[in-house]
Amino acid sequence: MADPAAPAAAGGAYVFKPHERPIMPGSPASPDHPVGRKVGYFVIGLYLAIVGGFQNGLLIANLTVLQGHLDLTPADAGWVTVSYNMTNACMSILLYKSRQQFGIQRFVRATMIALLIANFVQLFDAGYRMELVARGVSGIAASGLTTLAAFYMMQGLPAKMRIAGFLLGIGLGQVAIPLARAISPLLLADGDIGNLFVLQFALSLVAVGAVNILQLPPGETIRSFEKLDLITFPILAVGVGLLCAFLVQGRIIWWSTPWLGGALAASVVLIGTAFLIEHYRRNPMLHTRWIGSRNLIKFALTGALVRVLTSEQNFGASGLLSATGLVNDQLVTYYAVLSFATLMGAVLSIARLDPTDLRRPILVALAVITVGAFLDTHSGLRTGPVNLYFSQGAIAFAAVYVMGPLLLEGLLRAISRGPAYMVSFLAVFSLSQTIGGLAGVAALSAFHTLRTKAHLMTLGQSLSTTNPELAQGINAIAASLTGSIADPALRSATAAGQVVREAAREATILAFNDVFVVIGSLSAIAFVAMFARWVYDRRRGINPLARELEVLQKLRAQNQ
Repeated sequence: MADPAAPAAAGGAYVFKPHERPIMPGSPASPDHPVGRKVGYFVIGLYLAIVGGFQNGLLIANLTVLQGHLDLTPADAGWVTVSYNMTNACMSILLYKSRQQFGIQRFVRATMIALLIANFVQLFDAGYRMELVARGVSGIAASGLTTLAAFYMMQGLPAKMRIAGFLLGIGLGQVAIPLARAISPLLLADGDIGNLFVLQFALSLVAVGAVNILQLPPGETIRSFEKLDLITFPILAVGVGLLCAFLVQGRIIWWSTPWLGGALAASVVLIGTAFLIEHYRRNPMLHTRWIGSRNLIKFALTGALVRVLTSEQNFGASGLLSATGLVNDQLVTYYAVLSFATLMGAVLSIARLDPTDLRRPILVALAVITVGAFLDTHSGLRTGPVNLYFSQGAIAFAAVYVMGPLLLEGLLRAISRGPAYMVSFLAVFSLSQTIGGLAGVAALSAFHTLRTKAHLMTLGQSLSTTNPELAQGINAIAASLTGSIADPALRSATAAGQVVREAAREATILAFNDVFVVIGSLSAIAFVAMFARWVYDRRRGINPLARELEVLQKLRAQNQ
């Protein structure tokens, strides 16, 4: 029986009704589905979003465990992170053009093959080099799964809500990051990291089955690739990879390491060369003049700034809890709270989205981040997860709440100019998010290291044996060790060492408080600057996206 969702065929080619036509080449058509099929599409989209997020979420949550399992140095573990991010940052460009050239079904098959390969090879515990390869392929698969999740959700929603489905499919992937941290201790209860790999492979098998049981409708294809793309894309990808390596490894082995300077210089040259080639192409892959326009620069900087501010959660709050002596097993409820807050941020971002006022939710997110960061500035040795539920839940909410308006703004600007500009939008958005996140963690880590040293020097001035209170404390600790250590000199040395370690912990926590102050201050400054512009535009009835919305309405009218 013919699929009622499939467009009519004429001479072997699909013929689309006006309202069924894909938004652009490389996207699936939008036929009228029965309710049952729509539910199926929506559920599969939800599942693919979570699976795509798990590709990175499980890595972030268990990087320390993986480091111990493979006997890696911190720098070796850093390369695992680099491997994922360098492929994930650039592959949206290549995958978009692949969909346009080869069609949506070939794109689905390629994504599923990459997903299976990435998770299958890890089942055999093949060592460090294979782990690097697997994580690199995971970055490719995650990029493809994000797009597939968006397409499936678009099929499962009414025509008026399809743009919401696209945004929701991308936003829900963020829920998987705290969710991975919440479930990881349960998977590692017996100490076997292989359970993580089994879970990932099982999830990928279900994903493959789901997309084959209910396939996406076909779309339209065009000739997308040109010979010069085979030069530009590798140059850009290598440059971005070197930049990722600089940002990740710099905070691990410190920035004065000579080869890091070479990596940064090479990345600047390679990325600059790629953009220079594109600038003078007759039919460019990346429209550099548009990317360099004032509106796109503001869009990229806003996206990167939000990623920098929200990176406080993965570095600041997590580091603070680790410094107080807590481990993942004690943080399950904490990360469950963050997962719920992230989900609420994704849902409310779509529910409250207003294309005529995309600055308002960004202002709300900045205000929430400001409040959440300043609430954590008084943390101490006794700070526990329950003390951070509200503040960090608020930041998790804001991190995803801001994604909807950012994505929609970029989409409107790209679609209004034509399908060829979508590649440029994807490049700007992907790079601003990936590089912004890595740069945020790198900058905060460097700042934290410097502040820790400063606090240690301050505390060290009071760590003198001439200090009667300190001497009394050391003697009290030494007395408590009488039952386990017989040698008086060793007891005193052990007690003194314990005092030094406690001072180091206190310096670390004070430095995290400084990090929270910086994040709160930056958020407040960004809020004030953006709020002033927003009020100015509202009073004069100016909509920065008026032209783009007008063009979009004309395109909709043509497809009716």
